[in-house]
Amino acid sequence: MQLPEILGHERVLERFRRSLERRRLASSFLFLGPPGIGKRTAALYLAQCLLCETSADDQLAACQICPGCLQVAALSHPDLILVSKPQDKNFIPVELFIGDREHRMREGLCHDIALKPFRGGRKVAIIDDADYFNQEGANCLLKTLEEPPKGSVLILIGTSEQRQLPTIRSRCQIVRFAPLSDDIVARLLRAQCELAPEKVHAVARRSGGSLSRAMELVSSELVEAQHVLLTQLGQRQFDSVPLAATVNSFVDAAGKDAPPRRARLRALVRGAADFYRELMRHAAASGHGMTGPPDSLAANAREHWQASSLVAADCLERCLAALAQIDANANLSTLIFCWIDDLAELARPRRP
Repeated sequence: MQLPEILGHERVLERFRRSLERRRLASSFLFLGPPGIGKRTAALYLAQCLLCETSADDQLAACQICPGCLQVAALSHPDLILVSKPQDKNFIPVELFIGDREHRMREGLCHDIALKPFRGGRKVAIIDDADYFNQEGANCLLKTLEEPPKGSVLILIGTSEQRQLPTIRSRCQIVRFAPLSDDIVARLLRAQCELAPEKVHAVARRSGGSLSRAMELVSSELVEAQHVLLTQLGQRQFDSVPLAATVNSFVDAAGKDAPPRRARLRALVRGAADFYRELMRHAAASGHGMTGPPDSLAANAREHWQASSLVAADCLERCLAALAQIDANANLSTLIFCWIDDLAELARPRRP
């Protein structure tokens, strides 16, 4: 198994290449950028280069065939430590950093990264979901960030600087990742899905530079549900109760497990957020082209949408709040009905 090719982030790779050539690689990095654009893949590629058993220490290269490279690709290298938020938790548990109560400081990332490397001269830790540190978890990691063991590299992966705790942000070098271009998303999508060329490019344009978002948009069930939702939102005046019931049924169809249910609702809310962004741009006469929802629904909604850009901005803000509530494990049925009702109220025409 080989890691996927790193596309669209040549600037980031060049930064690490220069650091290694100068032997001035830092020990703690914070990778920031939208979801689904390759931050984790880039982190694993960096780990593979650092743990490669044939490449020189001052070169950003991985042979892909040595035991070290193969073990990183299989996520089984003894000097690679991976930490991520469990799907049923709101935050990364402190036990993943310092062990449970019976094994405090004898297990977890902080203990493991301080051990002597098993195969080479480095240890690499990748912390996914860095947006979900709580204060206790961050405090456990501070000493490791301030005094990292010799030869260790820690990579934290998040979405935005604003979502990081100041104590974490100030101790890491920030590496920013830009969204992928439409051409790159289309190329990656073609490699994973059998789609007609015109659909590939249409999905890529709506993906916002995120491959994971593009994969969501390929789902015919999601496209249909999003079409129903956005058609109603575009009317400006609509009955919120039946629309919320329709959205709730779509979410319920994912089954009883919370993660797929949240993923379905998150995809719908993100589509609505894109929809209101497009209406806001139109109302503000900014001249931006269509970038968001399928079937030009925002373009059609402009015929009915007579509100100001401020109303569209309020609706967008409510969608962003709904996304945060999904991540905070709010009751989904209650959230759906409140979210749809709030959008209906915000968009309802006001009497002079």
